[in-house]
Amino acid sequence: MARASARGGGRPTTTTITDVARMADVSPTTVSRVLNGGYPVSAETRTRVEHAVRELSYVRNAHAQALRIASTGLVGVIIHDVADPFFAEIVAGIQEVAATGQRLVVLCNSLRDPGSELRYVEMLRGQRADAVILAGGAIGDPHYQQELPQQARWLRRQGARVIMCGRQMADADAVLPDNRGGAYLLGRYLLGLGHRSIAEISGPPDFSTTDERSAGLDEALREAGVVRDPHLTVSGHFSRDGGYDAARVLLRSRSRFTAIFAANDMMALGALAALREAGLRVPDDVSLVGYDDLPILRDVVPGITTVRVPMREMGRRCMRLAMSATRRAPRRETLPVELVERESVAPAPARQQV
Repeated sequence: MARASARGGGRPTTTTITDVARMADVSPTTVSRVLNGGYPVSAETRTRVEHAVRELSYVRNAHAQALRIASTGLVGVIIHDVADPFFAEIVAGIQEVAATGQRLVVLCNSLRDPGSELRYVEMLRGQRADAVILAGGAIGDPHYQQELPQQARWLRRQGARVIMCGRQMADADAVLPDNRGGAYLLGRYLLGLGHRSIAEISGPPDFSTTDERSAGLDEALREAGVVRDPHLTVSGHFSRDGGYDAARVLLRSRSRFTAIFAANDMMALGALAALREAGLRVPDDVSLVGYDDLPILRDVVPGITTVRVPMREMGRRCMRLAMSATRRAPRRETLPVELVERESVAPAPARQQV
């Protein structure tokens, strides 16, 4: 229902797009472009319009109701990196279910850029998507963290579903892997084989997946009374090159370690290449573990010990949520992970065990 305001003798009137345009000092067409998304509008203009929208409660009421239309059958999926096999598996699960419901999936590649992700959300809102699935960890950018919930609220007011895949957000459905629990399993596994000097190749800073997996390793080390050496943690991109570069930094530091915990399998593959270049054998000289259990690991020698994340099932469940009826309370599903033992880990040398 549109907001009523007192004007001229106290008679209530409905807030219109013209009222928003007048407050923002722009044309009604510009207001419509900002609200619909997908159009080039300057940041300053967008800020003025959004401020007026909030002040007049226009989006919440008249505009949102006017835009409630029949289903478009469109589901937007925003992922961090289309070249990453992790997201390829999630998208495969999404498309598998979408095909059964005759839904059109539009794939957007943000490259982990918060601004790009927000623009894609806005464009999908303008296209009246039935649902938007955001896959990958949360980005720790302050503006992004403030703006994304607002975009999600606008989507819901249009009748769209918002599903988080691999992260959480208030008032949104979420499908999550047990990142912390899986990293804890890997840490306990390495500790059980006598490893105490464990290097970590972590993911990018200010990223929820990085934080969760590091926290799981921390928990295992704390329980064992092992104090982490800060020089044995190097961050990098969630990619083969990110793992390769981080492993080279570790090797150049000449710090002593018997095992490397890589935040994902692609980074583990890069670390494996760097260790081989340095003349080190896995696992005879250094043990190595990854995370995710990507299909490409089947062809790697030695086979890399990792944690299996049900990536395709995550995609399936996200799409089922996207196609389901709206719920009042958000639904959260945490999927279990499992340790997969392969040939990349050996007991720590006896002289280095504590």
